[in-house]
Amino acid sequence: MNIILLSGGSGKRLWPLSNEIRSKQFLKLLSDAKGGHESMVQRVYRQIIQAGIHANIVVATSATQVESIRGQLPNDVDVVVEPERRNTFPAIVLATSYLESKKQMDPEETVIVLPVDPYVDVEYFETFKKMDARVQQGGVDIVLMGITPSYPSEKYGYIIPGDGGSVTGFKEKPNEASAKSLIAQGALWNAGVFAFKLKYLMKIADYYLDNREFDDVVKHYDSLKKDSFDYEVVEKTDALAVIPYNGAWKDIGTWNTLTEEMQEKSIGDVIMGEECINTHVINELSIPVVALGTQNLVIAAGQDGILVSDKHKSSYIKPYVENIDNRPMYEERRWGEYKVYDYSQYADGTKSLTKHVTINAGQAQDYHMHRYKDEVITVANGEGELVVDGCLMKLSRGDSISIRRGQKHAIRAFQDLQLISVQISEDNTEGDTEVFDWSWAET
Repeated sequence: MNIILLSGGSGKRLWPLSNEIRSKQFLKLLSDAKGGHESMVQRVYRQIIQAGIHANIVVATSATQVESIRGQLPNDVDVVVEPERRNTFPAIVLATSYLESKKQMDPEETVIVLPVDPYVDVEYFETFKKMDARVQQGGVDIVLMGITPSYPSEKYGYIIPGDGGSVTGFKEKPNEASAKSLIAQGALWNAGVFAFKLKYLMKIADYYLDNREFDDVVKHYDSLKKDSFDYEVVEKTDALAVIPYNGAWKDIGTWNTLTEEMQEKSIGDVIMGEECINTHVINELSIPVVALGTQNLVIAAGQDGILVSDKHKSSYIKPYVENIDNRPMYEERRWGEYKVYDYSQYADGTKSLTKHVTINAGQAQDYHMHRYKDEVITVANGEGELVVDGCLMKLSRGDSISIRRGQKHAIRAFQDLQLISVQISEDNTEGDTEVFDWSWAET
């Protein structure tokens, strides 16, 4: 079996912690079995393993999410990067092409595609085994997962089942009255989970591409229709089947729904009065947040801002924050993370960007240079080493290093390294970085 996790999208429904780079699926707010916290993507990956599913796992994502995925999932998980954000149809074609041409998978094998962020029980993944068996049984091209509805939702699409697990039609986001009627007919929520044989989708790809080799798909990615997989493939396919799933399934993409699944009332440096009712406080800042006498509130403090909202009203946050166009002030990387402390512009046009950078023990940055930035790095804590234009030097607390624009450099940590970085330039965008193919063995 092969599993494709679709990690697309970005947005601010969980602002101020989520932004255009740090999507909701990477926020570590869910409790794990070890007493710590995990993200939605980490939870889904853990559940796949716990379900005993032996599968090749591929994550299809955009360039802005690669570092977060690399930092949160094991190194043996393959990551396929979209050349540009389009939709689920081109993303699935790209990922299946990778399985065929790069991983050399058997064309008869089952591929199961799902979003990376469902909040479900482990039994959800047990349903994959039934979907796999139905695909291998033959007689159908695509097997869907249908969720048994718990209420007449207007937010989800519905699958209308026929006899023997067949599919007779679809209804996209009906009104409440229509939803009640559909449920009475046995309709199921469309979970966005698809199963098919690898060869089936590669045959579909042949209609759109002259060459379905992975490198060619990347090169001609913009020629694929910018449509959903449901619209471009599923709804045009007659040979469909559906497997019901009766367990827990929830979208936790808003503060209201997410806090319902949080075991703790607060995360971070928080002081809450005992009289607080149905209040959750999440604080990623290094200063305390105090909540007294609050009711039905979510309070979230992060590098990008502070939210204080009634829980129900938090679902309608988008129009209030969508025009906030400040650069993201927090970013998770494969090697650690950074937080922006200050971004300033001066009278002569010069800009400065001050960051607190954490490089985790045993991790290292890529060998890179900045075209337009000069940088001063001060070691606040930890030990590691720095290479600049091939010259190696040790780093420890109190060291300060100046790196000029155009100098190739990288840092790796022996212990967790805490750094203060001040970058100065006429243009402090992140796009001035050039990465080089190099290994630490070359020093």
